[in-house]
Amino acid sequence: MKALFSFNRIGKANKHHRQRGFSLIELLIVLVIIAILAGIAIPRYMSSTTKAKQTEAKEILNQIYLLERSYFQENDEYFIPEAGIFADKDNPDAFSELGVEIMPSARYRYEITGDQDHFIASAIALRLDDDPAIDHWQIDETGMLRAIVDDSKVR
Repeated sequence: MKALFSFNRIGKANKHHRQRGFSLIELLIVLVIIAILAGIAIPRYMSSTTKAKQTEAKEILNQIYLLERSYFQENDEYFIPEAGIFADKDNPDAFSELGVEIMPSARYRYEITGDQDHFIASAIALRLDDDPAIDHWQIDETGMLRAIVDDSKVR
């Protein structure tokens, strides 16, 4: 049987207390560790989600490239819409003559410029994530896809 009291050197009785829970220092250390891990993980997560969203632009620009090549084979010129015409979720049929389908959930605005022998198709997203940086991709008649401004790398 355990004694309920013990005596210190001076002879005073002390009650035995079992420690329950965590001290304030232990809790603060855990919070600091969680904050450090969150500080590392959140920017990487945001970059990953931005890269996933960029897949839309890359796929549609590749679709535009393939349809432009096909259009050129049939008509001996590239399809170039009137100046100022662009396709996005609010105007999905702007390039219907070419056969490009823009989804209702599209995040980018697409534009085709050029002349009968050359074209450049652009995809621009103004707010791809929570920062003010734009995301801008282009593809030309050679099929070269390039990032003009890559929002996943802008920080």
